[in-house]
Amino acid sequence: MNLEQMVTYSYVGSGMLYERLTLKRLENPKCLELYGFKVYSQNDEDGIIEEIFNRIGTTDKFFVEFGVENGLECNSHYLLFKGWRGLWIEGDENKFKDAFVRFFPVIRNGRLGLINAFITKDNINDLISNAEVKVEIDLLSIDIDGNDYYVWEAINVVRPRVVAIEYISKFPPNCDWKMAYNENHIWDGSDWQGASLKALELLGRQLGYRLVGTCLSGVNAFFVRQDLAGDKFIDPPTAEALYNPPRFTRHKYISGLPERYCLVDQIPNIGMLNYNPLEFKKWEAAQQIRQE
Repeated sequence: MNLEQMVTYSYVGSGMLYERLTLKRLENPKCLELYGFKVYSQNDEDGIIEEIFNRIGTTDKFFVEFGVENGLECNSHYLLFKGWRGLWIEGDENKFKDAFVRFFPVIRNGRLGLINAFITKDNINDLISNAEVKVEIDLLSIDIDGNDYYVWEAINVVRPRVVAIEYISKFPPNCDWKMAYNENHIWDGSDWQGASLKALELLGRQLGYRLVGTCLSGVNAFFVRQDLAGDKFIDPPTAEALYNPPRFTRHKYISGLPERYCLVDQIPNIGMLNYNPLEFKKWEAAQQIRQE
């Protein structure tokens, strides 16, 4: 399947205008969609994030991501395989507990911090500060299906080099729209959530960030701090130039066998004890007794 077939093979209501714009952008080697792939991200974000850091470099390879659910499908899971460390914040208590079990090996050794808290624009800075996160981090990923715009606007305790954030792609790229802030908002599956790409572009510019691309499925937008972007990305850095329409049904990314647990930093020969905190402590105590 060639690129044109990949984009247009199943036409939907987003319109041929945006299909043609995407195809034109794919001719530019700076186009981030050309580098997209999925390992654990929802769509092709893993590859796009990797390519962004290939261009601008990394510092201490630290991420902060919130709205991760159980962590298996998110923008920073794959980064753990590449030696990154980070902090996750999840508001749902059951999903938080699930993530704690599935990612226990990397939580146990301090590579990953995990907090259960419902995020608002008023508590996000305290949540990050209390986790003793450094000001300069490499990646901030925001996906809370609602107040994303306002939470990004409020964050001032970290200065990420790259920001990944969901946008509502049903709104065309010249539409500046965001939902009204509601600190109790919980997504009901409708379009009452988040912000358009244009609204996020303007906010990013206000915060010192440049829009550098979006994923092919029309889900996530990517921003790089202005002092790092240089001439490494497509010009102009606008929603009109970098928008992807909703292609949810056409681009269903898969990455082989289904995920069940984090496969990073397992201890050999203990099997499922890698993911059982209580039983692992018993095993660890037994190992210490043997060594004594």
